[in-house]
Amino acid sequence: MPAYDYRCLSCELVFELTRSANDTSHVSCPHCGGDTKRVFTPVGVVFKGSGFHNTDYRPKPRSDDSSPSGKDSCASSDGVACPTCPNAD
Repeated sequence: MPAYDYRCLSCELVFELTRSANDTSHVSCPHCGGDTKRVFTPVGVVFKGSGFHNTDYRPKPRSDDSSPSGKDSCASSDGVACPTCPNAD
């Protein structure tokens, strides 16, 4: 069951209450018995694993050992080097 935060309109006490998402009954302040209002708080999201934009589109680390000549190269599969490559001859 989810936990919800409530704020008392009289004494400003903020408290958490675990209840069913379908429960619509009135919630009273446990301190003074006053009326309460539900407080919406943002959920902390952590983007880990595959399937997230910040992990899927992050630049891949370049390795100096990846090319046979020892230089980084962006040659395509047909052997033509990219015109913007800093190592293009």
